[in-house]
Amino acid sequence: MSAHSPEPQPVLTYLRQPSKPALQLPAGACDAHVHVFGPASDYPYAPQRHMTPVDAPRETLFALHRHLGIERCVIVQSMVHGQDNRVVEDAIAAGQGRYLGVALVDVGVADAELRRLAAAGFRGVRFNFMQRLGAASPVEPIIALTRRLAEVGMHLQVHFESALIHMLAQPLARSAVPVVIDHMGRVDATLGAGHADFQALLRLMENPLFRVKVSGIDRIDALAPSDRRYAAGEALARELVARFPERCLWGTDWPHPNHTHVPDDGALVDALARVMPDRTHLEQVLVHNPLHFYGFSA
Repeated sequence: MSAHSPEPQPVLTYLRQPSKPALQLPAGACDAHVHVFGPASDYPYAPQRHMTPVDAPRETLFALHRHLGIERCVIVQSMVHGQDNRVVEDAIAAGQGRYLGVALVDVGVADAELRRLAAAGFRGVRFNFMQRLGAASPVEPIIALTRRLAEVGMHLQVHFESALIHMLAQPLARSAVPVVIDHMGRVDATLGAGHADFQALLRLMENPLFRVKVSGIDRIDALAPSDRRYAAGEALARELVARFPERCLWGTDWPHPNHTHVPDDGALVDALARVMPDRTHLEQVLVHNPLHFYGFSA
């Protein structure tokens, strides 16, 4: 939206009272993909944002995690706040070592700013290739930036439409730092594991440079209003975990921006019992992988 557009009605993107999950998560479980929104009175939304959300501040996030049994978290800076990373930085500081972050930056970001962000608890930077969320990032300058990310111990996180994986796979493989793929590459789960986009993701994941977030089962699947399960999305997540258990991460994606419906975070946690029926995999993906990849201090 432009700076001169009339202010739209804020959109509530999350359940205020999610269900209590039946699944007991392992100690140290990490939600590796969330956002925080505002409060706008303290952290103004970016003028060029694509939507105006109802505030989803860190206090609400912390309460959600207590409700779900989650002890660690990675907060990803949202495009509704643009490249003003203060909202995440302050949430990291309030998280006392249990909350870390991923920043939004320009490819020309100064080395001093990268060092400052790293010291503040940011472990990576994210770039968007989703056309509907704004102009897609050109890939070659991002690959060049990864050489500077390596100097401060940061990784690269990417969010793209599934069809772009065929174009992005080769340049991303030249990254100087590990690459995290958001939301299982945004494949359409209803097309099945045999679809070319998902097969390309599986091939990409054979490269140990890559990690994948088995988040967003509710994004990539169709949901009947009365159904709390996402069978097609769960099936793709299950295959990724079975093949690459040591390089999968998981997150709720709270507060679920740009969504077709408002999911129940308790149901998303319970889906893990079907995605990872082997408790060893559950501990690997929710505890060990994020602990070592992000380097939590608490």
